[in-house]
Amino acid sequence: MAKAIKAVIFDLDNTLLDFMKMKDAAIRSAVDAMAEAGLPLAKEQAVETLKGIYDEKGYEYQEVFNEFLLRSTGRVDYKYLASAIVAYRRAKEASLMLYPHANVTLMTLAKMGLKLGVVSDAPSREAWMRLCYLNLHHLFDAVVTFEDTNVHKPAPEPFHKICNLLQIKPTEALMVGDWPEKDMVGAKQVGMTTAFARYGDTLGVQDSGADYDLTDLYQLVDIVQQRNRS
Repeated sequence: MAKAIKAVIFDLDNTLLDFMKMKDAAIRSAVDAMAEAGLPLAKEQAVETLKGIYDEKGYEYQEVFNEFLLRSTGRVDYKYLASAIVAYRRAKEASLMLYPHANVTLMTLAKMGLKLGVVSDAPSREAWMRLCYLNLHHLFDAVVTFEDTNVHKPAPEPFHKICNLLQIKPTEALMVGDWPEKDMVGAKQVGMTTAFARYGDTLGVQDSGADYDLTDLYQLVDIVQQRNRS
């Protein structure tokens, strides 16, 4: 018989919040700001160049606009750099949004007596800033980010770390994430039950390999209730 679920653990980006929508809006705002500051550029081409830099360097790369200006003009003009950074940050904050029913799902699970956690590959500062922007930082019993283990998912260390912090066994946890090769594989290898955030899928996943596929976050409530009744 499967063990009762005592904790629900979430990935952050594209699981609780629509990271790619936020990233696109922020990039476009930065490009507009550089153009308004006087930098001659083709906007759509600039957007694609910036996205390409993120693809190369990782989505948390902090020198993206320096890199863009060096590639585009051969030098970093701080008027354009500052314009991009300020516009990016403003748009990022304005467009950082939770998926539908995220708040009510988290509140309901907490009221059911479950512990809540986050396991993210994002740097600690960035992960916590996103949680604070969305006023979620007080809802979670534990948060594990990259600096807490210095390895990325699907390595077992982040999953073991969150279980230790929540004082549960991996078999008592349900892991929710949008990336099968990282979230589902990593969680399953330590014994967690898994739920794939299909609503946040940006990879065109056909078979998630998860125990459950979610088209809406609130489905977690029914899954836990059914599991804990059996």
